[in-house]
Amino acid sequence: MIHSIKGQLVEKNPTNVVIDCNGIGYFIHISLYTYSQIPSSEAIKLYTHFQVKEDSHTLYGFWDKTEREIFRLLISVSGVGASTARSMLSSLEPRQIMEAIAAGDVATVQGIKGIGAKTAQRVIIDLKDKIVKVFGIDEVSAPQSNTSREEALSALETLGYTRKQSEKVVDRIVKEEPDATVETLIKLALKKL
Repeated sequence: MIHSIKGQLVEKNPTNVVIDCNGIGYFIHISLYTYSQIPSSEAIKLYTHFQVKEDSHTLYGFWDKTEREIFRLLISVSGVGASTARSMLSSLEPRQIMEAIAAGDVATVQGIKGIGAKTAQRVIIDLKDKIVKVFGIDEVSAPQSNTSREEALSALETLGYTRKQSEKVVDRIVKEEPDATVETLIKLALKKL
């Protein structure tokens, strides 16, 4: 098992990197989250997961141990392969995935490309207890459980703001004011967008 790789970054792409470690170039698959964390052309360290199949040996890299642990939990779910798990970690940050699972937020998990309703429900059913236990996330405090949040995000999308852009702002507001109405969320978000 390869735990981590530390070396010189040779090549950096949104889906993979090549790290030179003592003259050997390791081709490592990464998520967009990890890609956004990696500084250009420096010595870096990635935590890894080595997957051996009949027809391939694949190395996945992660910026931190938390992201790797979430990846491993996701691929333990029936119907979720490494590509789907990496896609999930590219669509949402690890913390957002944990909060969505802990809150039982099927809509957020299903909103990821390639995840259907049944798979989203299976991910939540299989991982909810593990996420709460391993990462200590409070099920009730997760911001995704807020229905006003979803309505506010839909309204902001209608107004022309991207979902990703709006989510960061709205989530911050929900944490500050958990009981805010839809109107309040929209007004505060418009001031910050």
